[in-house]
Amino acid sequence: MTVLDDLRGRLVVSCQADPGEPLDDPAHIVALARSALRGGAAGIRAQGLRDLRALRAALPDTPLIGLVKDGTSGVYITPTLTHVLAVAETGVDIVAVDGTRRQRPDGRTLADTVAALRERYDVLVMADVAALADAQAAVAAGVDLVGTTLAGYTGGAVPHDPDLDLVGALAARLPVPVVAEGRINTPEEAAEALRLGAHSVVVGTAITRPAVITSRFAAALVTSRELS
Repeated sequence: MTVLDDLRGRLVVSCQADPGEPLDDPAHIVALARSALRGGAAGIRAQGLRDLRALRAALPDTPLIGLVKDGTSGVYITPTLTHVLAVAETGVDIVAVDGTRRQRPDGRTLADTVAALRERYDVLVMADVAALADAQAAVAAGVDLVGTTLAGYTGGAVPHDPDLDLVGALAARLPVPVVAEGRINTPEEAAEALRLGAHSVVVGTAITRPAVITSRFAAALVTSRELS
């Protein structure tokens, strides 16, 4: 069985915390991951070298998708070869990178980055894309799987709903597995992504961001009070 076989038709839970959040600690991230696995997740997606090392040590047999974030806009998901190599060094199974057609900060093409990575590490590469054309270019660059992670995040207002249309379009056209990711907030949306052809589904905020989840409930009660 390969990692992709392990993830086929299954849920991956994104366990991340922004700097300064109460959960921003490796022990907390590992606890989140263990809880997700107990609930039925097949794999974990996480960011930051510190947390990736902790997760790999604690969960050596769990499929792990790793990335680093450098900045908050533009190409910031594992944006350079230096970042890519550092993530691979932590022992993850899959390195997630920005797979859009935007210029990378180090001036390398995605194809150059993938090739340089494979000279040093036997690891899969996941391209986080925003559109079909991104995905097609990423596949041509040699990535192993494609995620809809950046759909809706590369310009303009961020939509509320997941881009399930893009999931279906990628699944119908690409020769590599497609991962549905981004704003998937309900089990029904996750199941629909699989029906549309997703290989697996990544859910983060709706499961592992308690402050965000709490704020939704609190806001609903505020609205209810105002209407009553």
